[in-house]
Parts: sequence; C-alpha cells; structure tokens
Amino acid sequence: MTDHIKTARSLAALGHDTRLAVFRLLVRAGHDGLNVGEIGQHLGAAPSTLAHHLNTLVDAGLVIQSRQGRQIVNRVDFDAMQETVAFLTSECCVGVTLNKEDAA
Repeated sequence: MTDHIKTARSLAALGHDTRLAVFRLLVRAGHDGLNVGEIGQHLGAAPSTLAHHLNTLVDAGLVIQSRQGRQIVNRVDFDAMQETVAFLTSECCVGVTLNKEDAA
C-alpha cells in the first residue's frame, strides 16, 4: 500500500468526531492504553458504539488492540501516527511552481 493511500485511510478514520476523540484520548493515555470501559467513562459513550469506532481505527492501522486477561487494551500505534504526520508535513514550505501544461 502506498503512503498516499495509507495516509488517506488514516485521515478518513480520524474524520469522525467520536473516533477523533477516542484517538486523542488514547494518545494522552500513552503506551499503557485503555480498555473500552475506560474509554467510555472518559467520553460518555456506549461500549457498542466505541467498539465500532475502535474497529475503524484498528482497520486504518492507527490503534493496536491486545488482550490482557479478560480485557482488550487499546493503544495508539505511535509509529503509524508519526508516519501520517510526516506525510502531511514532508513538503512543508518547499514552494509550488505552475507548469505551462497545468496553466491551460
């Protein structure tokens, strides 16, 4: 999968207010992560709703889930997050020139 497609999938997953809130909460939680119940307590959202949004974040490669006993802990994939940010900022301020073919 190209970086362009991977970044588009990440941004699409973050393009929903609940998923963005979940992701930002998990970023704050750091490497320890949170289970669905803890996320629900912080955000006031139902576990079934959160499960749907977490699956989208996992499918986009932004969140990693791991089992700890009877609980599933959700953590941000910080490498994937940094790759997304790096893609967005990689050409910052390099300038843009219009080709003669583009002007037509």
